[in-house]
Order: sequence, then C-alpha cells, then structure tokens
Amino acid sequence: MPLSPSSADSGPDRAAEPLALDEVLQLLRSRWQASYDLQLVQRRGRLHLQVMWAYLEQQSFPLDAAGYAEKLQQLLEVLNGLGVAQQVRQWLQTTRDKPRLGKAMSLTLQPGAGGRSREFLL
Repeated sequence: MPLSPSSADSGPDRAAEPLALDEVLQLLRSRWQASYDLQLVQRRGRLHLQVMWAYLEQQSFPLDAAGYAEKLQQLLEVLNGLGVAQQVRQWLQTTRDKPRLGKAMSLTLQPGAGGRSREFLL
C-alpha cells in the first residue's frame, strides 16, 4: 500500500486531524519495521492503547492483511471518537520503547472531557 512521505507529518495542522489507517501503518513500520497489533484495554477504570508483540508480517499472525486493516480501522474509529488522536500520534512518534515478546507497550489514554470514554468504562 503506497504511502505519501508526508503522511506522518506532525505539523500544527496535523494535531486536530483524526488518525488515518495509512498514517498509523506508516508510523508502525517506520518505527519498528513491522505492522504491530494494537488493542484497546480497560483496566482499573482507565483506557490503555497497547502495542502488542505480534505483528502482521509474522507467519503465525492470526489475521491476513485485509483482516488486520479492518481491525485497525475499527480501532482508529474508536480512538478518533475519544478525541485522543494527537496523544496516540505523538506517542507512536516519540516512544523509546519497542514491543518485546510477552510484553506489550501501553499508553494510558486521556480522553477529552467531551469524549465518549464513558461508553467504554463500566
């Protein structure tokens, strides 16, 4: 899937933009040379975005490219609805961690006051 070189630009005008599938794939691949699995997890009343250790390019990965893209698109819709796109974008661009076998990377999300986080926190 071709990506434009500026798709991960982090200029001031990018801050308000929702996360796009191509942008997130480019960020993952440029940072870690792999399309890692992302998951949204609720723990102790808080939401966390986790970068798992499994990735699309692994032979044992349970999804094909189309299934992975569909799952990721659904996750991005939730993240954009929560109003945390810039938080996620900045974290993916700047974190020094790397996914390791058996240890997911985790970002505690800080949804905006008007976000939909109550839908996820029971």
